[in-house]
Amino acid sequence: MDQTLALILVAVLAFVMVAGVGLAFAGGDGSNKVVKRAQSVTGDNARRDAGGRGRPAANDPLARRKQILRTLKEQEKQQRKVSLTLEARLRQAGLDVTVRQFWIASAALAMLVLVAALVLRAHPLIAIGAAFAAGGGLPRWVVGFLAKRRTKKFTEAFSDAIDIIVRGIKSGLPVHDCLRIISVESPEPLGGEFKRLVENVGMGMTIDQALERMYERMPTSELRFFTIVLNIQQKTGGNLAEALGNLSAVLRSRKLMREKIKALSAEATASAFIIGCLPPGVMALISAVAPTYIAPLFTDNRGHLMLMVAAVWMTVGIVVMRKMINFKF
Repeated sequence: MDQTLALILVAVLAFVMVAGVGLAFAGGDGSNKVVKRAQSVTGDNARRDAGGRGRPAANDPLARRKQILRTLKEQEKQQRKVSLTLEARLRQAGLDVTVRQFWIASAALAMLVLVAALVLRAHPLIAIGAAFAAGGGLPRWVVGFLAKRRTKKFTEAFSDAIDIIVRGIKSGLPVHDCLRIISVESPEPLGGEFKRLVENVGMGMTIDQALERMYERMPTSELRFFTIVLNIQQKTGGNLAEALGNLSAVLRSRKLMREKIKALSAEATASAFIIGCLPPGVMALISAVAPTYIAPLFTDNRGHLMLMVAAVWMTVGIVVMRKMINFKF
């Protein structure tokens, strides 16, 4: 029984170490910044239109901001419902599999790991834990990783796509033709997403509905800004090329600021990674060099209690460090 408890505690400490590595490099998005960013895109254009041309009350900056707030609240409610589901994550990752196929593959992986662990004469509890992690955690982590990588590629090329629309509008092309050019000339996944957008519009959808479908597959702030600008310009009028030009400048500024934050926080991230891995690493080295010195932690009840307390404090420390290095943008 003591050996079983010791194995469980070792597994918990290993999990805390792996979680610390993941949390050290995890990032977050500040959704409360969306309103201010959208206002900075459309506010200047609205003031020029209202002051220079005598637009009606719909073009007043205050009215435009209220319209933006209402649009954002409605879209955020829809986003919460669909963006966190497994089906949505599979679409964001670009995988052509259903939820049922995903769970079947996860169950098969769990059974394979369980059988392999039992063949290797691992402890039953360790084998069950490894099977649960392989079937329930690893596939979802892979899907999340693929979705994040695909979203990053889309975001990096999105500002170039907006510039194509701006140049096309200034040269006299309609917006639909500009979208078709992006679908042909842009790399994946940007080109594929705009290709689906053009196909949906060609099948009879409005541009708003097609963009909402696109946002379900690629829920990024940049795409949301683009949708809001088009919606506001369709309802209130104005110079679309100028508004999209402002949006492109904002997106490039966001990208530059994101890279600056990443560079400035690199030292803190590395420090958090080292500090999080140091206690388990020292424990593993002592176990290899002097196993009798650290054996009481696994054979004595007091050692078990110390390991449990250490695991709790390691978790607390990792969470605190993650909060310190997680710069929301």
